[in-house]
Amino acid sequence: MLKVATVFSGIGAIEFALKRMGVEHEIVFACDNGEREVNIDYVREMPIVKSLSSPIEKRDYVAKLYATATKCKNYMEESYKANYDVKDGMFFQDVCLLDGRDFYGQVDLFVGGSPCQSFSSVGFEAGLDDTRGTLFYEFGRLVEEIQPKVFIYENVRNMLQHDKGKTWTVIKSVFDKLNYDIKFDVLNASDYGIPQTRRRLFVIGIRKDVPHESLQFPPQPIELKYKAQDFLIESCAEGHFMSLDGNVVAENMPGEIDEKYFLTPKLKNYVMCTGTKTFSTPIKIDLPVARTLLKTMGNRHRAGVDNYYTVNGRIRMLSEREALRLMGFTDDFKQVVSRAQMYKQAGNSIVVDVMIAVLKAINKSYKLYGGKNA
Repeated sequence: MLKVATVFSGIGAIEFALKRMGVEHEIVFACDNGEREVNIDYVREMPIVKSLSSPIEKRDYVAKLYATATKCKNYMEESYKANYDVKDGMFFQDVCLLDGRDFYGQVDLFVGGSPCQSFSSVGFEAGLDDTRGTLFYEFGRLVEEIQPKVFIYENVRNMLQHDKGKTWTVIKSVFDKLNYDIKFDVLNASDYGIPQTRRRLFVIGIRKDVPHESLQFPPQPIELKYKAQDFLIESCAEGHFMSLDGNVVAENMPGEIDEKYFLTPKLKNYVMCTGTKTFSTPIKIDLPVARTLLKTMGNRHRAGVDNYYTVNGRIRMLSEREALRLMGFTDDFKQVVSRAQMYKQAGNSIVVDVMIAVLKAINKSYKLYGGKNA
């Protein structure tokens, strides 16, 4: 059985990919703090955590720290636990207080994508000077401590160009010291079955002492079968967006969408405005390949940066379910959080179908899993 562990786990793109593929697996641990801001003295707390005798004690100690440091709930944990079973309840709150030594030699596949805002072209681009950017080092530390057979790291494509390439030089040097055969490239979701323009950097590492053939990366693109309109509820009713042999299937079964997703005349005037003199964007709606989904898509941005579709002569935003579909999550994904949280969690996720393509590429080099979708 494939043993998987994730940090910055989100709503579980790799876990859902394995589920869609029918790959038998066990989740050794997951970790995500739900984007909660906390003031914790990590220099003081990490030695205390390491001194505790078991992963359960460490998990509970950090959970109590968070209960003291913030009143905010971990909504990401709620979504994750509603959809996946974690071995022995091993869901951790903070990657900086996660002791990877507890899981040495227990993980086949380790996956994570540290917060991307530090490197995003739409963010401040502070890179490794930003505390979120330095979380990359925690991923590297955990790879070194856990020694998984394979790791997958994901982030925004701008990481390669940030600070004229200097940031990537530093990050690549960290990967190169881990004793793994490394391949990396920018993959677009629309090349792997999902009608969304979403380009992300993927770094793959196979441990050098694990017998494997040369990794052929990036994966071969596939023909795009669907348009974004095919993922709308009016085209594919709730419950009819599913997976067959690991591939998404949007059944032609018309459904009805709630009135709340349609734009009022006032909102329509705002959304269809090109913007201001200092920030103007061309208006485009009804795109067959959606723009990159944003975690703030529920805020109804202008149509120059967000996705809107015309249905029976009226314009509407995407629903949470449709946002999940455009990230590769079929309709059996359970929504247990608020609308705002679900938009945020979908927009923060990795596209499931890209993960499937990456897994298949890895499996050709090293037999990570078996089965008909190998």
